[in-house]
Amino acid sequence: METKNATMVTIVAERLLRDRLVEKIRALGAKGFTLTEVQGEGSRGWQAHEFEGPSVKIETLVRAEVAEKIVEAVAKYFEHHAVIVYLTDAKVVRVRKF
Repeated sequence: METKNATMVTIVAERLLRDRLVEKIRALGAKGFTLTEVQGEGSRGWQAHEFEGPSVKIETLVRAEVAEKIVEAVAKYFEHHAVIVYLTDAKVVRVRKF
């Protein structure tokens, strides 16, 4: 079966960043994404905001060069927001969708 190399970009962020992040990854070339509401604890402690709602996890499979652009765009939020981004190597099986 044919596969294509890709990078899975995973962003976990405060809910208030959701729309900005989705807009940015689309603008940078992501053809799709998965969005999940999540809760958990990180370096800033437990993250579950009654006012804002749960944090979000955004996952997208993109080419390596697009992944790098997404990381650069998300990095501007690191100092003032609870947000993390990580990359995972992946192989896409449904190549025509990628």
